[in-house]
Amino acid sequence: VQGEKTGKETFFPFIPCWYVGFATLPNQVHRKSVKKGFDFTLMVAGESGMGKSTLVNSLFLTDLYKDRKLLNAEERINQTVEIIKHTVDIEEKGVKLKLTIVDTPGFGDAVNNNECWKPITDYIDQQFEQYFRDESGLNRKNIQDNRVHCCLYFIPPFGHGLRPVDVEFMKALHEKVNIIPLIAKADCLTPNEIKKLKDRIREEIDKFGIKVYQFPECDSDEDEEFKQLDRELKECTPFAVIGSNTVVEARGQRVRGRLYPWGIVEVENQSHCDFVKLRNMLIRSHMHDLKDVTCDVHYENYRAQCIQEMTRFVSLCEKESDEEKRSNFYIFSGCSSLLASGRWRLHQI
Repeated sequence: VQGEKTGKETFFPFIPCWYVGFATLPNQVHRKSVKKGFDFTLMVAGESGMGKSTLVNSLFLTDLYKDRKLLNAEERINQTVEIIKHTVDIEEKGVKLKLTIVDTPGFGDAVNNNECWKPITDYIDQQFEQYFRDESGLNRKNIQDNRVHCCLYFIPPFGHGLRPVDVEFMKALHEKVNIIPLIAKADCLTPNEIKKLKDRIREEIDKFGIKVYQFPECDSDEDEEFKQLDRELKECTPFAVIGSNTVVEARGQRVRGRLYPWGIVEVENQSHCDFVKLRNMLIRSHMHDLKDVTCDVHYENYRAQCIQEMTRFVSLCEKESDEEKRSNFYIFSGCSSLLASGRWRLHQI
């Protein structure tokens, strides 16, 4: 730099630039995530006629049950619990979501519902095992995550709280999946009846030691509006919901609701039901946390159990004779997942 008067070179002190650039990392992650897309697996469980299909269609503004066949009374007698998957690709403002709905027709419809939740728990374990095998394999780049991230359990509005089948179902699943209890067909109840039923269900959940999904605590730097919304969500559980795919006219506006002789119940009116709160929680605010809890808690518990069983199996093998080791060596060869194979072998001993 030339001096102004002397013409000599003037050297100014070096002023460092404190901006390195790693503050753009969230933007990089965001671009990569949007390009890759997201996946979410939602399970719905409850007896027939509770409005499960209607609620799912209302939540995601889609029709997943176009070809559904309704069974008559005779067919329901012989029906067993099935696991049916519906997958749909949804795009909103450039963000792609691969949504998988796992339906459980036949649950709770039989005269004898003893262990009717067994096919459901087996399905959840199968998804954990498949992910465990893929994670332990050679090609880990394109692992399909089919683990169940959330289970919406529909509680009938009739009665005075949880039934024995409700308690047993949630106790069988609460260590494997995030359970969110819902009061179905809430338009059957008055506001006072809904409040009493919610209090009763919360008391029974605590009494029987059922671990439903717990909302994470707000960070101290969150704004007051977000903290207020979080408090409202916690106070609303279990959510009292209404579903409808019908558009009706109310107060000069077209809204989704149910038309009765005495008036209209609006699905998205928060004074009528908790549908909006459930949708906000499930999609807009806590979807990623549901996936994190599935991965960091439920799946990690399953994985730790598999590794413990494998370690126990290896210690048992060390005590065997050489001939027995040779006869059991086939277990370790040709298996896609060493740990999962060891777990299978341990159950045979």
